[in-house]
Order: sequence, then structure tokens, then C-alpha cells
Amino acid sequence: MTDVDLDVFRQNDFTSLTAGNPFVSTPAGILIIRYVVTYPEVSPQTRTYLQQKDISFMDEYSGTRITQNAPKYYANWDETKLYLSPTPDSALNLELAYVRRPTSSAGTALTSTNTTTYLSNNAPNALTYACLVEAFAFLQNDKMYQLYEQKYQQSLTGLGIEQQGRRRRDEYMNGVVRELLNAPRTRV
Repeated sequence: MTDVDLDVFRQNDFTSLTAGNPFVSTPAGILIIRYVVTYPEVSPQTRTYLQQKDISFMDEYSGTRITQNAPKYYANWDETKLYLSPTPDSALNLELAYVRRPTSSAGTALTSTNTTTYLSNNAPNALTYACLVEAFAFLQNDKMYQLYEQKYQQSLTGLGIEQQGRRRRDEYMNGVVRELLNAPRTRV
């Protein structure tokens, strides 16, 4: 589900980089990279957040791909690898935070042994309305399509407030999450 950034699909993986190797293997099923961080293997472990750039920018920045220094940038090389620039000049740890595709091994996709998903358990209205929107789009019933599209958007708003608001913020530091209510106005 890409309409809302759900915590259940967020994941962090850790790996080690070797000096002289600009490539990092990525796990299967990555949808979106949230951030990439490097830090040394020994103390002090100062974390450096890498910036995402295009490979052409990185080639121009480094001059050659054999230039070694502390990495500043990363790019998607292909489906299975990231490219770092400059090439690491020492062994480093790397943290890759990303949003992944639903998988049966994580219990987020349907299989013969896993008959429920995160959405069916935690957001049944959003799932139901999404199915009805698709059904009435197929049946070309505009009136019912509009009704269920509106209900789907309402259920997404609630799910979004829960996931992106309440689960990732606290009221003490950020205040209460507020939503604009479409209440009828009364005239006095």
C-alpha cells in the first residue's frame, strides 16, 4: 500500500563496507530508500548521512571512480546495488533504512498459510473501500465509485494520522495532531 507510509513496511538493515569497494548490495524488495548512513567500526561512531545523487553527478564530483575518501553520496546502481562516492577509503558500517514490498516471509502478503495481512487486521475499512473503488471503477458505476472513493480517502486520513502522526511524534514535543473537520457551518 503506497497511499500511506505504514510502519510495518519500514525496515533498517546493517552491513559493512570495505575500503576500495564503492558498491553495496541491497536487500530484495526495496520500494523507497529513506536514508543511508555510514559510521566507523570503532569509537567515536560519528554518523554521516549520505545524500542521494545521480551517478553522473557522482562521477563528475569524484573525477574517477577510484578516488577514495569518506563517502558523501549514494545512487541506485541497479535493482540490487547502491553506488557510493567517493569510494570508501576505510572499513565502515552502513545503515540502510527503507520501505519494503509486502512479503509472505514477513507476514505482510497473503499465502495459503498466511490468510491475513497487516491491512486486513489493522485497516479493514481502508482495504474494503479500496476494493470497492476498484470494483465500481471496473463496473463503470460513477455514483458508487465516487461514494467509495470518498470513504476510502476518509479511512486513509485516519490511518495516516495514526501512522505518520501519532506513532512518529509525541504530544509533549510536537503537540496534538490536528485534522480539519468538514463540519457544517451554522448561521447565527
